[in-house]
Amino acid sequence: MMPGILVIILNYRTAPMTLRAARAALAAMQGLKAELIIVDNASGDGSDLALAQALAQEDWARSAPVRLILSDVNNGFGAGNNIGMRAGMSDGTQPDYVYLLNSDAFPEADAIATLVAYLEAHPEAGIAGSYTQGEDGAPHETAFRFPSVWSEIEDAARTGPVTRLLRRHVVSPGIPAESGPVDWLAGASMMIRRSVLDRIGAFDETFFLYFEETDLCRRAADAGHERHFVRESRVVHIGSASTGLKRRARVPAYWFDSRRHYFRKTHGLAYACAATLGHLAGGALWRLRCVLGRRRDEGPDHFLRDLAAHDLAAAFGSRPRRRRRGVTPMRQE
Repeated sequence: MMPGILVIILNYRTAPMTLRAARAALAAMQGLKAELIIVDNASGDGSDLALAQALAQEDWARSAPVRLILSDVNNGFGAGNNIGMRAGMSDGTQPDYVYLLNSDAFPEADAIATLVAYLEAHPEAGIAGSYTQGEDGAPHETAFRFPSVWSEIEDAARTGPVTRLLRRHVVSPGIPAESGPVDWLAGASMMIRRSVLDRIGAFDETFFLYFEETDLCRRAADAGHERHFVRESRVVHIGSASTGLKRRARVPAYWFDSRRHYFRKTHGLAYACAATLGHLAGGALWRLRCVLGRRRDEGPDHFLRDLAAHDLAAAFGSRPRRRRRGVTPMRQE
């Protein structure tokens, strides 16, 4: 029997791009038992009307297996995708696979089928992610190692000897040359077995933005499910179309909230504090290099100060804050 696939695209104020992603997804769904759900995450900019009009009037959509769901509140990337997962297939059944596609990601014609075939052939894999590249052909990293105290030091220090010493802990080790197991995968193009979601649950909605896929993959790992990078599944991905984070000079508070929640949830409070201390130590080493080498630090403005202030506030009783409606709900690498 052909497996059922539920494709979910989360929209936030990117209606034209979301429709482009939907057209690409529908083309890649040809020949599969698949349906598409677009979730508008309380965009508040008229996206809901633009999407509804296009789906009702444009030739490519009128007879297509696509539905639009409107969320009346913006609780983040994971929460928005969870809405689509809970909706299930149009006949009330649950799919065999859930495929998450960012609104600025455009799968090649066989990208979705390739992920399905891979998971069907690899029962040990519970989650699979695609190879993605920019519109200019530049490859994007989508396969990573789980973060740790050691990776926090390495990431902040950005120094050759430190990286060589901690090379086994580098979160971004490069794009795998072939398909196979990795720690965690970016959610721009990710397929998940429904049986895995039934066992470990969907996205943790405490994460407003960032670290939600890391957490999902960590829970899958703890439950004994492998996560695989599938190089043969190819997707064009713009990146940061919804958040504009690549243009942001200062890291937003929700990133610090998510980072701390991940470390605390996964390893405990003491480890979360150690991870922050490790990052601050590595960052101090990098800043010293900048001073001695008379180079400019090109990192986000006030990052170390913001990290320290956030974790000090959290240590005195603050918890990760729920985000208000209207705040950007999507992370797109």
